[in-house]
Amino acid sequence: MKVCEKIFSAVITKEGKLFSSFCPELGVASQGTTEKEALANLKEAVELYLEEDPIGMS
Repeated sequence: MKVCEKIFSAVITKEGKLFSSFCPELGVASQGTTEKEALANLKEAVELYLEEDPIGMS
């Protein structure tokens, strides 16, 4: 099995009381009550997205 590592961008913005996080390369978004939580939730969302549609496989 070939393993590769890729770095993705994360854009975090405050929207009211929540922080929104977005990965522009994949179009994946999430949110959290703190910047740290928003980033952790985005990381999980990206991992789930890549499990369903690995880069270069579709």
